[in-house]
Amino acid sequence: MSSILQSLRALAVAPAFTSLVSVALLLVLFGAGAVNYTGFASLQVVFNLLIDNAFLLVLAVGMSFVILSGGIDLSVGSVLALTTMVAAWLLQVAHWPPPLVMTVVLLGGALFGAAQGWLIHRFKLQAFIVTLAGMFLARGLCFLISVDSITIDAPMFVTLSQTQWTLFGAFVSPGAVIALAVLAVGIWLSQRSAFGRAVYAIGGNEQSALMMGLNVGRSKVLIYALSGFCAALAGLLFSLYMLSGYGQHAQGTELDAIAAVVIGGTVLSGGYGYVAGALSGVLVLGLIQTLIAFDGSLSSWWTRIVIGALLFVFCGVQRLLARRAS
Repeated sequence: MSSILQSLRALAVAPAFTSLVSVALLLVLFGAGAVNYTGFASLQVVFNLLIDNAFLLVLAVGMSFVILSGGIDLSVGSVLALTTMVAAWLLQVAHWPPPLVMTVVLLGGALFGAAQGWLIHRFKLQAFIVTLAGMFLARGLCFLISVDSITIDAPMFVTLSQTQWTLFGAFVSPGAVIALAVLAVGIWLSQRSAFGRAVYAIGGNEQSALMMGLNVGRSKVLIYALSGFCAALAGLLFSLYMLSGYGQHAQGTELDAIAAVVIGGTVLSGGYGYVAGALSGVLVLGLIQTLIAFDGSLSSWWTRIVIGALLFVFCGVQRLLARRAS
């Protein structure tokens, strides 16, 4: 019995503990849905979680790197909306070919993020302030392009939007597959590359990272460039999902991305966590929405209430574990 208790205590102070709690919560929520609602325990419901939240998963992967480095990026939701507007305008008004539009908006998102990272490092500014300014700037630029929604009817976008791939009797969208591919690349970068090791080192202690000879400035620029790229890619996926560009798209999505990363087990202060946790965090948020939809009697605002409560719990657990570890 004592050995079991010691093992449980060791697990409770392990960095992966909150990630394991997130996975356990995911299984509990899915089990509750399967027990209470007919048709909930189906492969299509799981695939729908990925299809409906593909853009959020891509955002959460980029946000994971930012938070692991000890930073924050509040601009990603606005960059997503700006991407939908720029893509829609270039397709519908300027009549650019879709591959060129995709390339331009992805490069634009990466450059926008890189500029924020450069400002943060060069002038020693708080990431919160710089990315808050970026959030207002990107959202404002949306309405310079158009105050109205721009419908996308480009054949390539419509075809991608309607494409469904059958797998084990259910269907999945290209957007969901792209999101999982981004997650896989993010996991590899964080665990197997020098860039990933630099991210953890900066998040753990930036001064120590400098003394180890790491190029902190370049790493920060790359981290925020990656976040901007992911936000732009999420914007393309959202464009395929909605077939429109609109300045009001993705209001508050940056907070959903942060919530998904924290619920997935990444510590807000940086240095601890796993990019893979973004998947469990996004699926937990998606399951909460799905459960409320299946119930039918609850307001959609209950989603925010439950997510807020979960964030309080996970932040409290992370703080408690940090105290025990020290």
